[in-house]
Amino acid sequence: MKLLKYLLLPALLFPPALPASAQSSGKLFFREDWKEAEAALPVTQEHVANPDLILNLYGPARDSIKKSNHPQIPNDPYYIWSGECKGNWAVGLRHRNQLVDLRGDARIRIRSKQSGFRQLRLILKLQSGTWLVSEQSAPYTENWTEKEFRIARIHWRTLDIETITEGAWVEAPDLSKVEEIGFTDLMEGGGTPASSRLDWIAVYGKAVSR
Repeated sequence: MKLLKYLLLPALLFPPALPASAQSSGKLFFREDWKEAEAALPVTQEHVANPDLILNLYGPARDSIKKSNHPQIPNDPYYIWSGECKGNWAVGLRHRNQLVDLRGDARIRIRSKQSGFRQLRLILKLQSGTWLVSEQSAPYTENWTEKEFRIARIHWRTLDIETITEGAWVEAPDLSKVEEIGFTDLMEGGGTPASSRLDWIAVYGKAVSR
């Protein structure tokens, strides 16, 4: 037993190097907090705070995705709200000049607040044009809550970007060149009791030239 312990000790102290595709890629690629402007329906490019990002709206209810804020509520954030969406919806953000490699230790953090049965999920557009939606989600929370998605731990399904409905499982998708990143709950809104809210999103990965 002691011999085995000493044989294993170098591996524990000096783990093998990760392959190139799995090495650290966790630098901040972009963050979006939305402009501190009054509520508006629908959200538009004018509400995007990061000048490097292009906003895209998808789904039957894309024109009902609201940029919300309640100035009478102390510290109320400026956020995206799905409560008035009478159909499925999705929000995407695309960097003007770069793609992102979401392999290795890439991650995405969000601050959100869901009500009812809504669960906010990540969506990705690959350079091939394929859309994916995450199995993992940010569920109902009574208060605003931060969640981190470790991309390597996520299982993905295809996403029909026209209807915003999930399809088949995708085994080991190529996340080396991701074109667009966003979010959806795959459901229509139901006002305040049944809706999704996103305050900010931060993407950590390796920038890739287009």
